[in-house]
Amino acid sequence: MTTPIGLFYGSTTCFTEIAAEKIQAQFAPGEVELFNIKDVPLAHAEQFEVLIFGLSTWDFGEIQEDWESHWQDIGQLQLTGKKVALFGMGDQVGYTDWFQDALGMLHDELASHANTRGCIRLGFWPNQGYDFAASKALINNDEFFVGLALDEDSQYQYSDERIAQWCVQLKEELASV
Repeated sequence: MTTPIGLFYGSTTCFTEIAAEKIQAQFAPGEVELFNIKDVPLAHAEQFEVLIFGLSTWDFGEIQEDWESHWQDIGQLQLTGKKVALFGMGDQVGYTDWFQDALGMLHDELASHANTRGCIRLGFWPNQGYDFAASKALINNDEFFVGLALDEDSQYQYSDERIAQWCVQLKEELASV
């Protein structure tokens, strides 16, 4: 890959930040640049051709606070033709009716604006090995999440393997588009 990937995340309890760092480590040095959206404007994402956005779901399906403060900026992003993947953090046991809802809401927000709708979506993740009641992040007859679904509360033992597999998948998808 010749151009770096911009990975933008919001993290309240550091779990999303740690996941972002683990994703970065799956790529060659310098291939993924990390940005905490608490510290940079979301418009900074426009300089990248490949983007990864990471966020967590809070309480009863709420968006992580740093993303919430930038939510109105999503529709202003010029992402047509850019490749975009998503990952999310959630708790499928404690919040079984809202697992990964913020991930689904980000996906829907990207799909709802003309300038972001034209992005090429990558990184859909199979809904296998999870146990939850409902999620706004499911597509294709609930077979896939709209991005990598991580659960550091109930399934932390699977996170590293899921991240590694997802990054292999992303690299393959990027090579084919």
